[in-house]
Amino acid sequence: MLLADTLTTSFKGITVNKNRAALTMLGIIIGVASVVLMVSLGSSFQNYIVSQVESFGSNTIDVFPKGFEKFGGNLDSLTFDDYTAVSQLSTVTNVVPIILVSKSVKVGKEEVSPMVMGSYGQITINYGLKLDHGRLIDESDVDGAKSVAVLGYQTAQDLFGNADPVGKKITVGDFSFTVVGQLKSVGSFLLQNLDSLVFVPFSTAKAVSGQKHLSYMTLKAVNDTDLAKQDITMLLRQRHHLDNPTGDPDKDDFIARSAEQITQIINSVTLGLTIFLSLVAAISLLVGGIGIMNIMLVSVTERTKEIGLRKAVGARRADILLQFLLEAVSLTLTGGAIGTVVGIFFGWLLSAVAARFLGEFHFVLSFSAIFMALAMAIGTGLVFGIYPARRAAALSPMEALRYE
Repeated sequence: MLLADTLTTSFKGITVNKNRAALTMLGIIIGVASVVLMVSLGSSFQNYIVSQVESFGSNTIDVFPKGFEKFGGNLDSLTFDDYTAVSQLSTVTNVVPIILVSKSVKVGKEEVSPMVMGSYGQITINYGLKLDHGRLIDESDVDGAKSVAVLGYQTAQDLFGNADPVGKKITVGDFSFTVVGQLKSVGSFLLQNLDSLVFVPFSTAKAVSGQKHLSYMTLKAVNDTDLAKQDITMLLRQRHHLDNPTGDPDKDDFIARSAEQITQIINSVTLGLTIFLSLVAAISLLVGGIGIMNIMLVSVTERTKEIGLRKAVGARRADILLQFLLEAVSLTLTGGAIGTVVGIFFGWLLSAVAARFLGEFHFVLSFSAIFMALAMAIGTGLVFGIYPARRAAALSPMEALRYE
């Protein structure tokens, strides 16, 4: 029997009952769409994180007290003297101490809760912040503990709308500050909104908050980030009199973490979630495969006389086997193609929604996910189509022709 005849017969076998074929493909469509969607969104999120680090620089290091991340820990482990000592290391530059002021910011009846940071003006270099207009905090502001503030873009919008905030007054807690500058909008960095910030002089924040220790410090590595982290770690262990010969991070009372390290952690978590969700989505392919096997078995039963007639006029067992395998694979391949389009569409749609909240978030189409999903769809058709196909091929022509 010619291959063209087998293909034609397979196609007619599928299209003779279009509703049944559509319902049979539904599980495959959902499974493939889910796999493409999950993997592509995971790739999009990883691309978002990498682009964030590239735009702000991967050599930024933040040093936190251990209690900053672990509730109930010691928040007094970093001192101003630690900052001075770290500043003298040759492997780091632009070291900036920071005190966080946990107070709301008001203008008249408008009240917002941005992150209020007491620091030096150089902090903008570490976080890739740029001045829109006005000026940044300078040394005279810190030396004189002046009541001046620089607003992030979103904070300025929330408090003053489209009006220019420079020269106007804001209230941080019970203290009045004069706005001297506004930053450009930069969006988020590692899920932290850098537009909802207020910067005040370090010395002023220390007086306002009554805090004697640093909330944390930020700095730039000169060349090698790992080498800079090693120098910081050894120095602070020595200054804090920590007995930690094995270098166990759990014994330290501080954490030195780079933006690159945070990126690796987030990417690992994202990859794990993507794989898990893709495996869950792949269950739909299994369910769809079982559905195809059931429908193909029904089709074999309904077409028993047809199979007997074809065998009687010369169709070989291999021809019948190939016909029903082609029908099963055609259903899964068509469902896979439709599912791919559906997955891409919803991935693009969800990425557009994410971009409204995260800023520069672009949909990354994962061709490996498409290839994997289509391969799984074809494999499903072969695996779950082989039994009905073999059953059809094994029918005796005489018994098939007599079937009622």
